[in-house]
Amino acid sequence: MADNNGSTNGRLNGGPSQELAIETNDLWRIYKLGSQEIPALKGVNLRIPQGSFVSLKGRSGSGKTTLLNCLGGLDQPTKGDILIMGQDISKWRERQLTTWRREQVGFIFQSLGLLPALSAYENVELMLRMNGVRGKERRRRTLECLELVGLTKWIDHRPYEMSGGQQQRVAIARAVANNPQMIIADEPTGELDSRTAAEILGLFKSLVKDRHMTMLMATHDSLSDEFVDQVLRLKDGLIMTHEEFLAEEEAERAAQEAAMAASAEPA
Repeated sequence: MADNNGSTNGRLNGGPSQELAIETNDLWRIYKLGSQEIPALKGVNLRIPQGSFVSLKGRSGSGKTTLLNCLGGLDQPTKGDILIMGQDISKWRERQLTTWRREQVGFIFQSLGLLPALSAYENVELMLRMNGVRGKERRRRTLECLELVGLTKWIDHRPYEMSGGQQQRVAIARAVANNPQMIIADEPTGELDSRTAAEILGLFKSLVKDRHMTMLMATHDSLSDEFVDQVLRLKDGLIMTHEEFLAEEEAERAAQEAAMAASAEPA
């Protein structure tokens, strides 16, 4: 398995000339179930440059969500270092992590987490209110974020009055309201049709470029490959190299062909 950047599409290499947004060194996360130890991450080493849009792929149980949670300060690694914009967050206490998450990280989850009783405007404004942004500035930034995602006409609508794509746009506006350095998204297009998913992925790409944010997105959506700068693939808690991924694909293809040939043979 890879011990550096994993597989890419060739547009990024995370070389020394680029400042890193995310760096992990020998990152492990081991869960205990009674006397049994279950490793979810097995010494992951990442180098992701600032201002890049990166997708994280892998089958269920490969470690994608665990890695996102560790990078976003939602889970503590068992061992290893996590440097975000040069700061080692793996040694921080929960109070410091909470402040950092609120001010520097935007989260977008598949479940969205929008408050159903609040309008689109109120869902976004709440994030700014929690950070102590004052009235006029809070309103300006809320409207700016909703305009950014194309929801100016929907600011007074509640989530249940909007489509899935519109709800996702509210979640994006909320995630960028505090001008975070990094956005973490877990299956953000999982419940969307292909056309809406493409619109959302295009919006992500524009945000990363225009605001020089760094975005890490766990996804199964093959459509995302057209929009991201880098693709990382996880298997059993480890980053795969591009060569390992191609070899695995070839092995799976050969196994499928053999199975089809066997089923076609007369009894």
